Amino acid sequence: MSATPTPIRKVLIANRGEIACRVIQTCQRLGVRTVAVYSDPDRTAQHVALADEAFHIGPAEAKASYLRADQLLTIAKRSGCDAVHPGYGFLSENPQFARACEAAGIRFIGPGSDAIDKMGSKSAAKAIMERAGVPMLPGYHGDDQSDPRLIREAEAIGFPLLVKAAFGGGGKGMRIVESADELPAALASARREASAAFGNDQLLLERYLRAPRHVEVQVFADQHGHCLYLSDRDCSIQRRHQKVVEEAPAPGLSDALRSAMGEASVRAAQAIDYVGAGTVEYLLDEQGRFYFMEMNTRLQVEHPVTEAVTGLDLVQWQLDVAADQPLPLSQEQVQINGHAIEVRLYAEDPQRDFLPASGTLARLDWPEGEGVRVDTGVRAGDTITAFYDPMVAKLICHADSRQQACQRMRQALSQCQLAGLVTNLPFLTHIIAHPAFIDARLNTGFIADHSAALFAPAEDRQYAAYAVALMQLQSADNPLSSFRLNAPARARLRLEDEHGERYDIALSGQDGQWLSEHNERLSLHLSGNRLDLQLDDRLLRWPFHRDPDGVTLQLKDGPLRFRPARYRSELDETDASKALQAPMNGTHIANLVAVGDQISIGTALVIMEAMKMEYTITAPFDGTITALPFSEGDQVSDGSPLVALEPSVQEAEA
Repeated sequence: MSATPTPIRKVLIANRGEIACRVIQTCQRLGVRTVAVYSDPDRTAQHVALADEAFHIGPAEAKASYLRADQLLTIAKRSGCDAVHPGYGFLSENPQFARACEAAGIRFIGPGSDAIDKMGSKSAAKAIMERAGVPMLPGYHGDDQSDPRLIREAEAIGFPLLVKAAFGGGGKGMRIVESADELPAALASARREASAAFGNDQLLLERYLRAPRHVEVQVFADQHGHCLYLSDRDCSIQRRHQKVVEEAPAPGLSDALRSAMGEASVRAAQAIDYVGAGTVEYLLDEQGRFYFMEMNTRLQVEHPVTEAVTGLDLVQWQLDVAADQPLPLSQEQVQINGHAIEVRLYAEDPQRDFLPASGTLARLDWPEGEGVRVDTGVRAGDTITAFYDPMVAKLICHADSRQQACQRMRQALSQCQLAGLVTNLPFLTHIIAHPAFIDARLNTGFIADHSAALFAPAEDRQYAAYAVALMQLQSADNPLSSFRLNAPARARLRLEDEHGERYDIALSGQDGQWLSEHNERLSLHLSGNRLDLQLDDRLLRWPFHRDPDGVTLQLKDGPLRFRPARYRSELDETDASKALQAPMNGTHIANLVAVGDQISIGTALVIMEAMKMEYTITAPFDGTITALPFSEGDQVSDGSPLVALEPSVQEAEA
């Protein structure tokens, strides 16, 4: 520790996307110069454009670019950086990288490598937390990782239980196990995913709480022995064990509970001589008892809600602490004002088990106004690739009360204009508008508990399909499909939306006036990028975006894309074939069957990994495996056949 704080003058940002842009914004405000790194597909990315300098670091695959610690340090030295900010993800919680920075005399903007080491293993972390008096769930986090030992420990803990990767986070390597019969497969699957994501397949077991809340506490510590907590956050609404909605402060907690969680979090940080920004995560049961989950030794994705309610810039605090400055506030001086909510906007299809999507953002307009913040790393025209996390942006809304923050978020979501690929925007809209969310009835089963409402198809989607059909009919290159002299024209059109739902539309009429098959009177007027659909005495208005592949309408629930559909027989054959194809670019993990196996519909055939998640390909019909083109570790392209499946005789005859 130096006698006089030395300011940081130039920072290498060892990350990409929205977090790289977020760090650059604070650095620019403070007059700190920034250096970005980029892979092949990120050459024109926003974080590259914002930084003072940028260096190419390798091909698209993260392991050959953003995970190259040696390359990052070489660039940092070459460009004269005196510090490295790791962001979150990638190398942010890698103790070897932190240690290499320390050895090179470059400040790592984060905790020391020893602290990362201690919290990097969830098993070791739980032992440390027990000694520090932090409440723990019953579980097993020992070194004996043999299946017999894990099975014995699981039986002692009882079911349901949670199998978790001992290293890493983000829901990867995590499985809920309801019975002993499910355990061997869950252990194998969790090991594979943990090894692929974190390079370590060690697991731990803990009791699974069916309907807990996920509440976390932001801690901050300097190099002078001071540590404090900055509010708490509720992160209960999750899909695939990954957070979707976060808010601060966590609603409904008593002052006594907040203080107890905050003080326990400070003890946790002090137990490992922590420095910088960190998050201690807990499960909160229905009786208000909290249990330690893990400590993330980095800035969190959801840090903006804490910034909103505290009025602080946590990235600036990170830079100041790394420059050996003391924390500017004491615990008593921390003030919490109002309420903030954040949603994560992903390129993914909630209707298809949140399958990540890739493609070009043909249109992208963000909401503006008081209390609205958008953190993003993309612009209109950018491409979401299959190589990285599919996050498009984070929307953050802050207001004086939770009710006002909910209202502001609903309005902000309605003002988002996106086209070009499927996103979870309608899903987020349904969450924020749901009565259970408005009433703060939160737990980690929220999505499953309210799935009927959250996954509901878009309101007015049938009328939106009428509008797109009329657009086709009014286009010069789309003549009527049926025309009779001295009689109303008739047209039949087939459309499908981005979720694969089909619309068979029959219209009749002339001179711009049409009747639907239900005798509703329809007319369409286009003005700029907005269309007006007159439906009897009702007027529907939607912004739209048209490109060669289809039309996207901005409905009340969010964007919905339409395109011409194939005929039913063609579609059925194609759907069966697509079920055996890679849903996107990724890595082949394992074949679960062998050539010659006779399998039944629904049998798991192949496991592949894409965008940091595992996906299992299942059989769409009964049949015999005739070929398995890929082996473990092979790279597969979107649409590549993963299995050749010969239908059974009965299936073929049908």
